[in-house]
Amino acid sequence: MKPELIEELKNISILCVEDEFGIRQTIVNTLKYYFKDVYEASDGTEGFELYEYYKPKIVITDIEMRNGNGVELVKKIRENDFETMIIMLTAYSTEEYLMDLINLNVNHYILKPLNLKKLSQALEKYLLKSSKPIVLANELFLDLQKRELIYKNSEIIPLRKREKDFLHLLYEKRDAILKYEEIEFELWNDKEMTTHALKSFIKELRNKLPINVIKNIPQEGYTLQK
Repeated sequence: MKPELIEELKNISILCVEDEFGIRQTIVNTLKYYFKDVYEASDGTEGFELYEYYKPKIVITDIEMRNGNGVELVKKIRENDFETMIIMLTAYSTEEYLMDLINLNVNHYILKPLNLKKLSQALEKYLLKSSKPIVLANELFLDLQKRELIYKNSEIIPLRKREKDFLHLLYEKRDAILKYEEIEFELWNDKEMTTHALKSFIKELRNKLPINVIKNIPQEGYTLQK
């Protein structure tokens, strides 16, 4: 994998769900080379709890586990979330079985045994998807890789990392509300987010925007202006 792609992955969180301890440790140790935050669970039940708490960008899960299998885990995730990339590990390759994975909105499947080449191919697929500019509003695009806003295909507006991440979160939550606690968890990391700090951040970001796409929902958070 290209060095610049590896660098991009270091800002992404991933959850590994696998009930075989030895296999899980091998996968987790490999993932730690690529990712900033790697979470691990031994079954689908624990996996869903960690998913709800940490909201990782990628979930890699075995399909058959002793307690809470991968299919049920994916169904729960996909009830409200179609943005998180899901990679499923499976020992089966029949056409009927693979169609079931597609119907579950699984982004990528890897036939066991997992190796570095197969993992790299899946991660590159994620990066290609995330590298495409996303539409925030009419004629306003967010380029995640270059960390820029593009307005009317000509005006380029540079962003700081936190600004880019905030707009990306707004896009991911475009049909819901981005809660204050989610902003604090995702953007302030382990630091406390004061009301003053958040208001100053939003004010500075709005001043950069050629059109206002940030709508405040009092007492709750923010959403993408429609």
